[in-house]
Amino acid sequence: MPESKKRKKATEKGHEPRPAAVPAVSPRWWAPTMVTLMVIGLVCVVLTYLTKGNLPVPGLGNWNLAIGFSVMIVGFFMTLRWR
Repeated sequence: MPESKKRKKATEKGHEPRPAAVPAVSPRWWAPTMVTLMVIGLVCVVLTYLTKGNLPVPGLGNWNLAIGFSVMIVGFFMTLRWR
């Protein structure tokens, strides 16, 4: 019965061991920015409901809801990249 081939050692020419992967770390400003965006979005939505669309930007009416939800969604998507 034929023998299987022997594996080459990692120290042979052209085969060096890979360095260990370094875990990714988010910058220090990432988490505070993420939380701030979600809170600002929440405040925009609450103000829009309490003032019937007159605040935070008086001329936009109910578009203030879209702005508030958009800001909250940006903060939420930042949580997906947080390490």
